[in-house]
Amino acid sequence: MSQMENVVGDRVLIAVQAVNISRLSTHPVPTVPGTLIVVAGAGPKDSNGAGKSSFIASITALLGDEQWRFASGAKAVSELLFNAELASGAGARQWASADHGYIVGVFGPPGLDSFAPPEHTPEPATGPATGPTAESATESATELTLTEDGDDESGELFEVPDTSGGAVTVWLRVNQEAPHLEIRWREGVHLAASPSEAERVARADEIWASLPRSAGKRDVVARDLTKVLYGDRVRCVSFLSTSVRSKVATNLLSQPLNEISPERVFEAIAALTGLDAELEQEREARRDEHAKRVRAAQAADRLAEFEVESKALVGTFDRRDQARVRLAEALRCWRGRQARKLADAAAKDELLAADLTRHRAAGESAAEAVALVKAEITTLGEDTLDRQVSQARKELAALQSRATKLDADRAVAENSADELRAAIPALEETRRFADGRDVPAAEGELRETRLRLNQALKALGVADQEVSSAQAALDDAEGGPAAAQLDALSAAGVGATGLLDALDVAEQARDAAHPAGLRGWPHEHAVIVDAGRLGEAARALAELPGSVLVSSAGVSVVGAFEGVATGREARIKAAGQRLNRAEDAQESAAEVVREAEEAVAEAQRRLEGARAGVRLAELETKLAERRERLVGLNAAIEELAPKVAEGERQAGALDFRARTRDMEIERLDGRRQRHEAERAQAREQEAKVTAEREALRLDALAADWGGTVETAREWIQALPEEERPRAAEEWWRIAERHFDQALRDTFPEEDAEIPEELAFLLSERGGSTAREQATFAAVCGALASYLRGQEEYEKHQRRQIEAQIVSRQRDLSAAARGAEEAAQSTAVHRAARTAAIKARLTRVAEEFEKLDTSYGGYGATLEFPVPPAPADPEQRWQWRVTPKWRRGEGQGFVPYNRRANTALMDEKAVKLVCAAAIASSGGGHLCLVLDELGRNLGKEHRREAVALFRRIGETYGITVIGALQDDMEPYAIDACGQYVKLRRSSDAMPYNEPPVIVGHDQHAERVRALAAYVDRGQVGEGPV
Repeated sequence: MSQMENVVGDRVLIAVQAVNISRLSTHPVPTVPGTLIVVAGAGPKDSNGAGKSSFIASITALLGDEQWRFASGAKAVSELLFNAELASGAGARQWASADHGYIVGVFGPPGLDSFAPPEHTPEPATGPATGPTAESATESATELTLTEDGDDESGELFEVPDTSGGAVTVWLRVNQEAPHLEIRWREGVHLAASPSEAERVARADEIWASLPRSAGKRDVVARDLTKVLYGDRVRCVSFLSTSVRSKVATNLLSQPLNEISPERVFEAIAALTGLDAELEQEREARRDEHAKRVRAAQAADRLAEFEVESKALVGTFDRRDQARVRLAEALRCWRGRQARKLADAAAKDELLAADLTRHRAAGESAAEAVALVKAEITTLGEDTLDRQVSQARKELAALQSRATKLDADRAVAENSADELRAAIPALEETRRFADGRDVPAAEGELRETRLRLNQALKALGVADQEVSSAQAALDDAEGGPAAAQLDALSAAGVGATGLLDALDVAEQARDAAHPAGLRGWPHEHAVIVDAGRLGEAARALAELPGSVLVSSAGVSVVGAFEGVATGREARIKAAGQRLNRAEDAQESAAEVVREAEEAVAEAQRRLEGARAGVRLAELETKLAERRERLVGLNAAIEELAPKVAEGERQAGALDFRARTRDMEIERLDGRRQRHEAERAQAREQEAKVTAEREALRLDALAADWGGTVETAREWIQALPEEERPRAAEEWWRIAERHFDQALRDTFPEEDAEIPEELAFLLSERGGSTAREQATFAAVCGALASYLRGQEEYEKHQRRQIEAQIVSRQRDLSAAARGAEEAAQSTAVHRAARTAAIKARLTRVAEEFEKLDTSYGGYGATLEFPVPPAPADPEQRWQWRVTPKWRRGEGQGFVPYNRRANTALMDEKAVKLVCAAAIASSGGGHLCLVLDELGRNLGKEHRREAVALFRRIGETYGITVIGALQDDMEPYAIDACGQYVKLRRSSDAMPYNEPPVIVGHDQHAERVRALAAYVDRGQVGEGPV
């Protein structure tokens, strides 16, 4: 299916609806084409915050303003979507940001003055507007405030007959994600209508889904918008000075014209007239020329680089030839090492064989001597004498044990008798204290006296406790709760005062303050110190945990705490009286206790005397028994003594004989150990010699050599005289040196790519000489294999180098011709672009002249010398435009940056903007969108500037839409062709309230006709 073009055609914008676009309400807004439309705002504080910039920005996107960069996807349009975080103070919590929205435009024929209202639309409740009609009056006005829409099954506000010359509705879907812009349309008027904002948003999604896809199975996207909707004709130019877009063009009306540089004047005119595309084409031509020149330079660099590389390659090939020679020499030296090692090992093996025979003979002789000594030791080691010694020792031990037991029993009996005799005098002395009382009578008296003592001690304990409590209270009163802290600070030389000592509590408040209020931590341990000595005080109290330091700098706590008082003088007096009473009671109780203690002591002595009489009788009986026991023990000891002496004599004689035999055996064992050591040493030497012979590895060396010992010796004898004495290590060092040089010649760079097998073998060589020698043959073979494989390749490479040099010289010649042709093409293209830019600027100058002479001026023009092209291909071709005008009839042109009155500057700026817009329209219906209209104009010039915009728009068929601030409203209301006011009364409101639209002059009937379609209310209601 072929894509349609110029869907809108000559139709003009007559209504706009925004859904989920910034904070704009979803109410449709009618627009009057071919006049000045001003957009004001009523935000929470001033005109800001009502969405004026977002509203006019959405119109520029709908009309295809190229400053949105549609060819790149128009991602900046997605920034117009509703953002909950920015919509209201609590928006991020109560509202969700929109991921898509809609900009809907209704386009009607340029001469359409009214629509037939739908049949079911009721008449306005207030009747027609009062005042002159549009046909008879030139200054009449009707104000329309949009109300909430009524219910409608179709979801559209009004219907237009589907004719080829009727209205068409264009829907732009704005997406947060790509594609950021999708376009659909349908003949007639199709706008979302429902009673509430939320329902209109939902209804918009339903209408979008019902619209046919604009490009068959897909939708038209941003890059095709201007072509499909407007046939690539310019329908909108704008100055947006706010941050709704990432790129802000220079605005000729945002500051005094004479403060804008000629470069920025050209940028503004280029943005209005589409010269940006011409400049971009010129920059592309310069980029192409630069790229071809770069390619030519690169071709020269590649040729030079290849020549250097080829020279390096030839040098590499020469080094590899030398490496082959060195590798062959390394292998010959390795062969010499193998021959020398085999010959040397054979000579050493002959010597070791003779040593082995000698060590075996010595071992056999030592083994025979060991056998003879062991036989003698066996003969002396019979156990008959050992059994005799053992029996004699057992008998002697039995006798000695019996004698020892008798001695011990006698000693125990003697000690017991001595203890009994020693205890008798003390018991006799103690028995006198009984005073004739027996034990039961003495125990009864003791119980009575102890009972009286316990009662006296209880009374004394109560008195002591009262004295301690009273003394503590007096100490607290005299020393203060913080006495320890004050003493420590005084010792450290820090002046301080207890916190509670500094407080005086009224008499009537002391009951409440004493225990529960101030007693305890932190008040009891708090002291007041100077803030300047706070650190010194803290160090002094480090040993008193829980101390509290109070100063003007705050309160500090030192460590932990432990237990307080008020009114120092009163507390001391009360504590002293309490202590005196307690001490008197303590003395009385102590006297009673002393008397009771004396009575208890006397009763205790009587009881001990009675018990001592009983104990004395028992001791006398035991002492008689012990005396009889001692007589029997002494007789047994005297009888056993001769037997013990005889046993000791016999055991001693046997022990002497056994010791003599053991000494002889020990001497023989020493001889045996010496002979065994000699045998072990012989065996060790034999094993050592055998190991040394095996270590020579004659078979392995012969295998490495590839022949016998005789052939190795013959090879050595055939060497030149100077090489014949070389040792194996010397052959190895020479072979290793030749191999290392061959390897460096083959791979001169440290990071050169080495074959995997060779690299593995080289990595295995590291660490020790033994590993290097073990892998030497293999690594030499791998290197030789690599060099053989490279030999044919190197010959081929030598031939290829010559061919490549010839080819690259041809490429350099072709690239140089291409760069020269590109330079000529760029010059031709720049000349064409220069002519096009000059033609467009000439047209702007002509329109500037017409406007100036038509609206009170004496003529104006533009001066635009052709600038040289920049050398940097990425730098923009910077033109300069200098506006000039005559200040009087017949006078010459004066540059715009000469001193002039503000009114003249503002007037020329407005005319220049309109001239650029007219020149870019190409005869089509153009819309000029201006942000911050009249911001720079003085109060005395604002009305004239606004009226000039209106007259130029109506004369040339240009629709001028301008957003303005509060201070411009009084001047714009009477001078504009249509007035739109966006309203939002509170920051808590995420969306605007219904806008106010005011139509003026001959366009009043058109506004009323549009209102019948965009403001259909419920039955019985109508527009206000």
